[in-house]
Amino acid sequence: MTRQRAAIAWGVLGVVAIMVIWEVYKFLGPAEGFVVGAITGQTGSGVMLLPRTNDRAMPHIWEMVARLFQSTSGGDTPPLIVPVVTAGLLTLGIAAVGWLIGVSVGALLGLVMQRWRLAEWGLLPWIVVSQTVPLIAFAPIVNSIGTQIDRGGTPWPQWLSVALIASYLAFFPVAVGVLRGLEAPDRIHLDLMRTYAAGYWPTLLRLRLPAAVPHLLPALRLAAASAVVGAVVAEVSIGMRGGIGRMLIQLAGQGSSDPAAPWGPTFGSIALGLVAAGSVALIGFGLKNYRRGEATA
Repeated sequence: MTRQRAAIAWGVLGVVAIMVIWEVYKFLGPAEGFVVGAITGQTGSGVMLLPRTNDRAMPHIWEMVARLFQSTSGGDTPPLIVPVVTAGLLTLGIAAVGWLIGVSVGALLGLVMQRWRLAEWGLLPWIVVSQTVPLIAFAPIVNSIGTQIDRGGTPWPQWLSVALIASYLAFFPVAVGVLRGLEAPDRIHLDLMRTYAAGYWPTLLRLRLPAAVPHLLPALRLAAASAVVGAVVAEVSIGMRGGIGRMLIQLAGQGSSDPAAPWGPTFGSIALGLVAAGSVALIGFGLKNYRRGEATA
């Protein structure tokens, strides 16, 4: 319990430190940023090393928070926090579907690679390389395939494309975590199972899977956060309406006249990642007896 309280305290301290750094830089930093190599009379020339600190580029933190409780677009529209929460719940639901798909695929790949060394040699390099594909370019391809399937007569909602893209980021940490976790038992324990004439499945269920928990739980948390990132990026890339990714783009277009508004869905996206990763912690409570020596994500 003391360790958990220390982790929470450090997390809160980190957030406070970011807020202080933001406000201090806004107070001391140059209003138009610091540009190297600028040519007089040519707008946009040079390389900006430090960001602008004017109110349009960097609103005060209290202005961002206050904007959440103001009308979304004037008139009788609800406070900004209401559409942010609504859009966030939709994105979170899609990310959860992507997480389930990614966990299933990743666990299957991890099992196969642990069972057959040749499969690990052949699959693991490609699994690693798969994460180098730019998601913003991959998302329209998945959406296009889904559109063709839908036109072929099989229903394919747009949110399913977003879920698949989210699963693309989620499966990688699970596959690696399952592989490393299943290989975690000591040789002496594996030899003991052989002396009992235990086959592959009894060894898997009674030894390898319990030993894999300290590696698997951090992988699941990382996969949950990655699924949220994938869902938000996919919504932006394919233009899906209703999610928090689309809301980010819409409010970013109004940033010049309402600079605090885009930070509402930004905070919402951060909250989604925390909720997703924190939800996996609930799984850990039921497996606390197997978490000794848990790896860090």
